[in-house]
Amino acid sequence: MRPWIVDTGASDHMTGDAAILQNYKPSNGHSSVHIADGSKSKIAGTGSIKLTKDLYLDSVLHVPNLDCNLLSISKLAHDLQCVTKFYPNLCVFQDLKSGKMIGSAELCSGLYLLSCGQFSTKSLKQVAYSLRFAKHTRTVYPQIPYKPSTVFSLVHSDVWGPSRIKNISGTRWFVTFVDDHTRVTWVFLMKEKSEVGHIFQTFNRMVQNQFNSKIQVLKSDNAKEYFTSSLSTYLQNHGIIHISSCVDTPQQNGVAERKNRHLLEVARCLMFSSNVPNYFWGEAILTATYLINRMPSRVLTFQSPRQLFLKQFPHTHAASSDLPLKVFGCTAFVHVYPQNRSKFAPRANKCIFLGYSPTQKGYKCYSPTNKRFYTTMDVSFFEHVFFYPKSHVQGESMNEHQVWESFLDGVPSFHSESPNPSQFAPTELSTPMPPSVQPAQHTNVPSPVTIQSPMPIQPIAPQLANENLQVYIRRRKRQELEHGSQSTCGQYIDSNSSLPEENIGEDRAGEVLIPSIDDSTLPIALRKGVRRCTDHPIGNYVTYEGLSPSYRAFATSLDDTQVPNTIQEALKISEWKKAVQDEIDALEKNGTWTITDLPVGKRPVGCKWIFTIKYKADGSVERFKARLVARGFTQSYGIDYQETFAPVAKLNTIRILLSLAVNQDWCLQQLDIKNAFLNGDLEEEVYMEIPPGFEESMAKNQVCKLQKSLYGLKQSPRAWFDRFTKAVLKLGYKQGQADHTLFVKKSHAGKLAILIVYVDDIILSGNDMGELQNLKKYLSEEFEVKDLGNLKYFLGMEVARSRKGIVVSQRKYILDLLKETGMLGCKPIDTPMDSQKKLGIEKESTPVDRGRYQRLVGRLIYLSHTRPDIGFAVSAVSQFMHSPTEEHMEAVYRILRYLKMTSGKGLFFRKTENRDTEVYSDADWAGNIIDRRSTSGYCSFVWGNLVTWRSKKQSVVARSSAEAEYRALAQGICEGIWIKRVLSELGQTSSSPILMMCDNQAAISIAKNPVHHDRTKHVEIDRHFITEKVTSETVKLNYVPTKHQTADILTKALPRPNFEDLTCKLGLYDIYSPA
Repeated sequence: MRPWIVDTGASDHMTGDAAILQNYKPSNGHSSVHIADGSKSKIAGTGSIKLTKDLYLDSVLHVPNLDCNLLSISKLAHDLQCVTKFYPNLCVFQDLKSGKMIGSAELCSGLYLLSCGQFSTKSLKQVAYSLRFAKHTRTVYPQIPYKPSTVFSLVHSDVWGPSRIKNISGTRWFVTFVDDHTRVTWVFLMKEKSEVGHIFQTFNRMVQNQFNSKIQVLKSDNAKEYFTSSLSTYLQNHGIIHISSCVDTPQQNGVAERKNRHLLEVARCLMFSSNVPNYFWGEAILTATYLINRMPSRVLTFQSPRQLFLKQFPHTHAASSDLPLKVFGCTAFVHVYPQNRSKFAPRANKCIFLGYSPTQKGYKCYSPTNKRFYTTMDVSFFEHVFFYPKSHVQGESMNEHQVWESFLDGVPSFHSESPNPSQFAPTELSTPMPPSVQPAQHTNVPSPVTIQSPMPIQPIAPQLANENLQVYIRRRKRQELEHGSQSTCGQYIDSNSSLPEENIGEDRAGEVLIPSIDDSTLPIALRKGVRRCTDHPIGNYVTYEGLSPSYRAFATSLDDTQVPNTIQEALKISEWKKAVQDEIDALEKNGTWTITDLPVGKRPVGCKWIFTIKYKADGSVERFKARLVARGFTQSYGIDYQETFAPVAKLNTIRILLSLAVNQDWCLQQLDIKNAFLNGDLEEEVYMEIPPGFEESMAKNQVCKLQKSLYGLKQSPRAWFDRFTKAVLKLGYKQGQADHTLFVKKSHAGKLAILIVYVDDIILSGNDMGELQNLKKYLSEEFEVKDLGNLKYFLGMEVARSRKGIVVSQRKYILDLLKETGMLGCKPIDTPMDSQKKLGIEKESTPVDRGRYQRLVGRLIYLSHTRPDIGFAVSAVSQFMHSPTEEHMEAVYRILRYLKMTSGKGLFFRKTENRDTEVYSDADWAGNIIDRRSTSGYCSFVWGNLVTWRSKKQSVVARSSAEAEYRALAQGICEGIWIKRVLSELGQTSSSPILMMCDNQAAISIAKNPVHHDRTKHVEIDRHFITEKVTSETVKLNYVPTKHQTADILTKALPRPNFEDLTCKLGLYDIYSPA
């Protein structure tokens, strides 16, 4: 087949060869086309042809006199809804909807040619470009000789991290700046890689002030932190050219890459020779920088970088005089000054020497006993005595392997992402920095997190010339790796390390990238290391293929849009800057405050900006929303606030409404009240600071005197809800008593209009469409209302609706949680808890960061609103908030691994013929190994759909399984009665009793038997309550076998088969599951 010529002037696809066409239809012979020479040629017929898998041409004209094949660009764009992009050597055809490339053509002899089918020898010459896909190799980069320029004309930079072990100052990253002329190196430690932009700006100011020079060119790799809006704007404003390497081409940033390798090599030597623990890696890097700047370099004709630098700036204060070098990691005795000791106290503290101060003329020493740094010249060194003595234990020692594995195998790739500036730690040269960014690493330093026992871990320092180091590591069995291993990226994890911030070197597909390390000088046992875990990209567990095009657009839009973290970031982006200004204008228009001087004796309330995005039903951005929030936690009761309580919608009520809506084909729509809290009237005298970002335009002592309520004030929710309630009741709606945020209006024809409000988010439902329109119009007159269309996204929950039903999930919330905790690339697991393991409190277990544990469990508690399958697991780990240990953190990790396996799973509300209210109750008797209390669990179904559930440890110890089941039964009946009240307020009254499902015959007998005996006298209240409800036929008790007891999943950890069976009975469904 002859190649097809891409033609922008052709109106139709044309060919002179009818044999290649399918579905050929002869024409009447009256039609013709004008060809390039001006003559006409008749059209003999039409047909179709499939050029590639995705490139199908229809209505191709057969023109016998045409000796070539023409591909019409206009016809292609119209028929296939694609765009053609022309490049110097090729053009590509890209589908507009999916963005997928469906074909391409290469430039040959001035024409873009697309070939297909069988090729002749002549044709092969024309399409030889295809061989490039099969045999293409990387370009060889020749070594460029060193060419001296001027100081700071070119600065190379690169980021290293994250380290698997935090430095003692809490950092995981460092950024390197290398001057091309002198090769002097500056290193800054970072807690987050997003600090790069802020650090460079401070570094550039130091260059201008200390050396009277200007950086002309910044050269870096293609990492995202070098392309933040703040850094890009700063470089443009200062005329600094930013040169970056191509994607996956680190050799283009060779100076910085090689410098980082050099720093790591020297740091490893320092650490191995002195046996210091790994949490001192940051100090080793800083010391390595200090030494390398003073070592002769072959590149500099055997001058040192500092020597060459001082020739240019001989009188600079930033290049302070040298201190005599000392052995890193040796024992040092720091003098204790008289004011800090008693007469009989020691005159010195035993410390470890860790380097040289960049801001003071002194040595940096650290006392593990006092857990603090000292910078002083009053210190005595024992350079022949290391602080941490060498260990002679070899072989299969866990400590030995852990130290080597965590530092060598944990070396991450040089990748980075988004901005969030914070403080940093400058090192070289010894340059004074502004007080606002001065590192605070010398005082109040937290204790190292890698110590596992009262005695520090003793790293093995290999003397490669004298000792034969042997490291043997047994491989784990496959079953252990699949079911028993908590570690997901490497066989061992520091048992005291906190939750990882981000996966090491993880790309978008979730693959772990292992950087190349020059370990040729290490023992072969260490070079071999251990097996790595297999890759588990998140794409294996979440896909959009099963979604409709409109909902796919909505789901992807949630992932694509980024939200700023600070007002400084927001003001640099036009959309967010407009949102901030709109908020200020709305506040001033509403008369929220007046500007005044702060009265004597009054304390103003602080404020901050919160940013979010509102979406339309089609997934497009409805508006960028900036909200000014007062810091109400600084208010004082009786002074600037009184009553605070205000109800919010119960999620249980919302789920009941969803079940009714799907069964009765009610609409589900969403409204948003703009600046809702501003509508509440403020009675107290409250003063607030000037909003961040607008302080410069105000006088120093001026504040905002609030006239109306504002988000964040303690009384604002109550003031707003009172105002909203009065407005809705005025329209004739009746407020619910089971849920005060529910408002219902029933027409004379029996139609319903339902409103439920959660602060400023409103859900509308019912079958009275006329009344719902009147309600929207009325609310728009009372407040500033945004109509968001059909319910799609509510309180972090994604709502997908089709003819089969409604699915409510928190997919994005889960993916964000996995990304934030570094578990996006972890190995998934089938159950959230190990059925063979009970959580308890072990005296010898190592504690973990309580604040971090509490925040993570709190995220899981919110997630359980749509995930009853993790209800028991979350309830179990939440019982150890006061004193979490490694065992409890491992249980949390397991829940995260299970969530990765089921990221898209959510509640499925389907249409059924069932109109009953069913409640399953169960109890795990004495299941808690700490206090032997039982765990109650119940789940309720309305019209065949799960609407409420709970897993809770009972408040007293049950003396028998019947008693435990009886207490759970009482809780389940209470829930069922509440549901009946909600249904009644929603106009769904029913005389049928609540169906209670219990798997304990003794508990059922006690409920039906009024006889008093010893088994029930200590649960008399529950017994009388249940008996009353059974007698009045409010409740009907039914026995259900244990294997069909749905609530069993809420009382204990179950084996995989039982767990998966009950998960299906709960009605969970995954619309994102790969086929």
